[in-house]
Amino acid sequence: MAGDEELDPTERSQWRPLKRLLDAMDADIERIYGEARIEGLKASFVQELLRLRARGPMTITELAESVERTHSAMSQKVASMRSAGLVRTMAGPDARSKRVVLTAKAARIADRLAAEWRATEDAVEELEAELPYPLTRVVADIEEALRRKSFHDRIAEKLAEDPAWR
Repeated sequence: MAGDEELDPTERSQWRPLKRLLDAMDADIERIYGEARIEGLKASFVQELLRLRARGPMTITELAESVERTHSAMSQKVASMRSAGLVRTMAGPDARSKRVVLTAKAARIADRLAAEWRATEDAVEELEAELPYPLTRVVADIEEALRRKSFHDRIAEKLAEDPAWR
């Protein structure tokens, strides 16, 4: 009889605790927005909104590059931000591109979003001071290890050893 992990490999997850932690932290940030009566805002929108405030209208490609995201992911995020009434799009410099512009609603809350960003960064710094091994150090160490050997290559090697993959 096969064990639970063999039947359902999702019973084991190294990433799930980190994902839950990040989701809980984002939920707390979004709770701050709710308490401040800022409607339709997701924590995942703030970096892009602040980038647009600082740099002015950008194409989806420019915005994606500025926050190190793919064009596809940014296009989806812009659509969500547009639905929330935080940005609008207009024709870009060529027929294929769109420029992303803050709406009046986003412009009105931009100073508050910048304050929340600073407070969040300060809270993370405070939290890290309580830890023996700060998360930012963990991330830097993981990035360095992945420069030596990519995540893709690590997964591909494990799959090459697994008869179910062949």
